[in-house]
Amino acid sequence: MPSDTAGSWMPVALSDDLPPATVIPASTPAWSIALWRSQSGCVSAASDRCPHRGMRLSQGFVRGEALSCIYHGWSYSPAGECVRIPAHPDLVPPETIRVAVQRIEESDGIVWVAIGEPAMPPPRLGHLSPIRSLTINAEIEAIEAAAGGKAGADGLIQLVDCPWVRLLPMAQIGCTLIHVLVERDRNVADRVTASRIAEAVRRRAETRQRDAA
Repeated sequence: MPSDTAGSWMPVALSDDLPPATVIPASTPAWSIALWRSQSGCVSAASDRCPHRGMRLSQGFVRGEALSCIYHGWSYSPAGECVRIPAHPDLVPPETIRVAVQRIEESDGIVWVAIGEPAMPPPRLGHLSPIRSLTINAEIEAIEAAAGGKAGADGLIQLVDCPWVRLLPMAQIGCTLIHVLVERDRNVADRVTASRIAEAVRRRAETRQRDAA
């Protein structure tokens, strides 16, 4: 993953997996995240714990421009401040009630979350089209070996026997999330083929990981 001493970007999800007015769980090696998109299309990343009773905000719901906890309905803005407490509808929530938020960018069909303070924007991958994500129970090194190639400066792994397919990995605790991308001019049949190739890479990588344990 491209990075510098100040920070880096993590590809936590595909844009297509986050339609308007939805929330999904995501994670980085540092945090569990509630990743959500408002009704107007704004994407935000908040710590996945409501400060009220600790419920996971990724199990909550989105209404309008706010993310609400499923337990007591406390609602939070994209900036993280509490904007509504249903049990006290006339109360203006104190500024101290808030959830931590992460810097986020969305480009080329991928949602990126900042770790630290990256000096550069996420890599631009406009020549590629993301088609799906997979969780692989293996480290990136095993995935590279299974794919027959190393991650480049842009973080992408090119498959040695299928150069129009790329894998964009992100290490997680105990596993690796990969996003499967193909060159934009590829047809539907090619995209199906790429998905099957990625599944074969997953099987090989997990076998390598087990054999090395």
